[in-house]
Amino acid sequence: MASDTFHATHEVTNQPPAFAGRNLFHSDPLLIRLAQSEFERGTLGGFVEHGKLCGAADSFEMARLANQHEPVLRTHDAHGRRVDQVDFHPAYHALMRRSFEAGLHSDLWENGDLAEGQRHFAHAIKLYMSAQLEMGHLCPVMMTSAAMAALRHAPDINAFWRSKAMSQQYDHRFLPPDQKAGVTIGMGMTEKQGGTDVRANTTLATPTGDDMWRLVGHKWFFSAPMCDAFLVLAQTGEGNHKANGSKPTGSDGQSCFLVPRHLPNGDVNPLHLQRLKQKVGNRSNASSEVEFHGAGGFLVGKVGAGVRTILEMVNLTRLDCAVSSAGLMRFALASAVHHCRHRQVFAGPLIDKPLMQSVLADMALDSAAALALVMRLARAFDRQAENGQEAAYARLMTPAIKYWVCKMAPAFINEALECIGGNGYVEEHDLARAYREAPLNAIWEGSGNVMCLDVLRVLIRQPDAIDAVITAFEADFGRQHPAFTDVLTKLATASLDDSGTARILTEQLAVTAAAAALHAAAPGVLSEAFLVTRLGGQWRSTYGMLDSRFDARSIVDAICPSE
Repeated sequence: MASDTFHATHEVTNQPPAFAGRNLFHSDPLLIRLAQSEFERGTLGGFVEHGKLCGAADSFEMARLANQHEPVLRTHDAHGRRVDQVDFHPAYHALMRRSFEAGLHSDLWENGDLAEGQRHFAHAIKLYMSAQLEMGHLCPVMMTSAAMAALRHAPDINAFWRSKAMSQQYDHRFLPPDQKAGVTIGMGMTEKQGGTDVRANTTLATPTGDDMWRLVGHKWFFSAPMCDAFLVLAQTGEGNHKANGSKPTGSDGQSCFLVPRHLPNGDVNPLHLQRLKQKVGNRSNASSEVEFHGAGGFLVGKVGAGVRTILEMVNLTRLDCAVSSAGLMRFALASAVHHCRHRQVFAGPLIDKPLMQSVLADMALDSAAALALVMRLARAFDRQAENGQEAAYARLMTPAIKYWVCKMAPAFINEALECIGGNGYVEEHDLARAYREAPLNAIWEGSGNVMCLDVLRVLIRQPDAIDAVITAFEADFGRQHPAFTDVLTKLATASLDDSGTARILTEQLAVTAAAAALHAAAPGVLSEAFLVTRLGGQWRSTYGMLDSRFDARSIVDAICPSE
């Protein structure tokens, strides 16, 4: 057949250009506004550079490759010796290297350019942008940062590990820590028989007489098994295991241990990785099951105070979960708006269709509120040491905000997928990765019910906390509004007797806090529309419920300006 009989069947038209290649800081007006309210020009310039790096086309390609080529567990070498190592695609290591160089793992603790009262806020801004790029590699980054809070309870251990963990050199080699330029730290809390109920843990730690303890047991979720050390909970004290292996007893309870991959003499610690979890998302990151066959560990904190010690790490990662979920929401919204601005349907741009405008504007309100709220929480973390009201806000609102933002993200991203249509539901589109990623933050560091019970626990143990938080709401809101004052009255008189209704109270706290934070960050149409539609009692169960009082297109353009 002659070659000139072959013809192209079509050319590709009416498809949007690639989303990647933008600055994730410059393209986010509310983020800029929040940052400018606190930071000087030099710090703002760092945010600009980080936003450029996170939004770069090569960064998005690394994210794609790291998730397409998932980590692989090697339990033994070719000669049958245990090695218990995890192999990653080079793209994963490249992402880790960039995050370490940006100081995402260290900026809470060592940042000479910022006062300590600004570090959580600055960290949250960078993490918010990093989450829009790729979430999987952030797991060990966030845990390494948060682990420093727990290690402060073991000065001798902290002196060595902090210097290595705070290094901005990412070093993935499987070597003893004293031979590495930098280290990462993971965590192991839950076991098969207990899950969230860590009181049911049966892993046993016994002292060896040389400042170490020997651990025997398992962890069902061992986060980031390629790390150089792990904070682990284990039962301590004589008689804390019944002979039949049932629920532990005894007065000592659980203690926290730092369990390294290599022992001080250089030998590999007997942590036997059983298998990697096949997760819905978070595929670039390895999560495993592990068995401790007499693994050596160092006590962190007091004997029997393990849960209290490790919760200092958990509180920081809960904030990170909320911040990164807000980042995922921002990425989903920006992707949907980008598509709608470039897609032609029914003789015009999709963005010009009134119903689509209503959907996008409604989504923009939640995205803006989530951003304002998590940054408000980060500021409370910065101020809590010097301000009792801010300390109460951080204690009570951390679980409430983590609950609401992380719960909202999956449904939000689902709506964004629908705005894009079939293209959004294929793996080639970056939004599919975000959709698979979103549910994890609602589970990690405590599922929704655990967050609600934590809210009740704070209110019962510290009844003055609600008054302090309501005062903070009023200061952030700064004016009277019937819907706002009505909900404050309900919060102040809420019953704590029925734990079955804790979700109602927790969500009301979070949404009220979001209305106040958004008003403080962006008073005007945005905060008014959020207040009326979220606190004003209007019926809504999906997006697209804005009525004609609000200019939907102007809301979209305010949150996602034209490129």
